[in-house]
Amino acid sequence: MSEVQAIKDTETIQLIGHLLSIRYHRQMADVWYIGLNLALRISDLLAIRFDDIHGDRLRIKERKTGKIADIQLNSKTLARIEKIRADHPDHVYLFQSHRCQQIKQLPPKPLSRRAVTLAFQQVGQELNLSLGTHSMRKTRGYMLYQATKDIGRVMKMLRHTSEGITLRYIGITQEDVDNDFIALEI
Repeated sequence: MSEVQAIKDTETIQLIGHLLSIRYHRQMADVWYIGLNLALRISDLLAIRFDDIHGDRLRIKERKTGKIADIQLNSKTLARIEKIRADHPDHVYLFQSHRCQQIKQLPPKPLSRRAVTLAFQQVGQELNLSLGTHSMRKTRGYMLYQATKDIGRVMKMLRHTSEGITLRYIGITQEDVDNDFIALEI
C-alpha cells in the first residue's frame, strides 16, 4: 500500500467530496469535510459521539496518544454537524453506521474504518491520487502550513512533537524547499 498524500488544492478537495457523496453517500462526504476541518486520526474521528460536542467545541481524548484534543469548531463544521444531528436525532455517534440502526437489537456503532478506507481508496483511484483516511489530517496540516509558514502551529494542531515528522507528514518535499529558495529573492 502506498503512502497517502495531502491534497494540495481546493478544487481537488471539493471534487473528492462530491465523488464521495455521489458514489457512496452524503455520510462519506461528511466524513471527508469534517475530517478535513478537525485534523483528527480516523479512529478518533469515527468515535466522536454527539455528547463530545459542547456548543462550538469538540473535546475528546485521543486513542493513540492519550492527549486531550479540545477543538474549536468552525462554522462549516458546525453546520454539517447540525445537519447530521437534525437528520438523525436518535444517533449516538456523529458518523453512526446505518446498518446497526437497521438491526435494532445491536447497540449503535460508528462507521468502520474499513468502510471509509475503501471509499477513499476507490475515489483516489478514480482521480489517480494516493487517497486514504490520513489524507484529511495531512491536507489540513499542509493547508495551514501554506497559509502561515509556521511549522510550530501545524505541530500544535496535529499534536506532533517533531518538526521533521510534521514536515514529512504534510508532504513538504525538497522540491517545495527549492521552490521557496527560487521564489524568495532578497
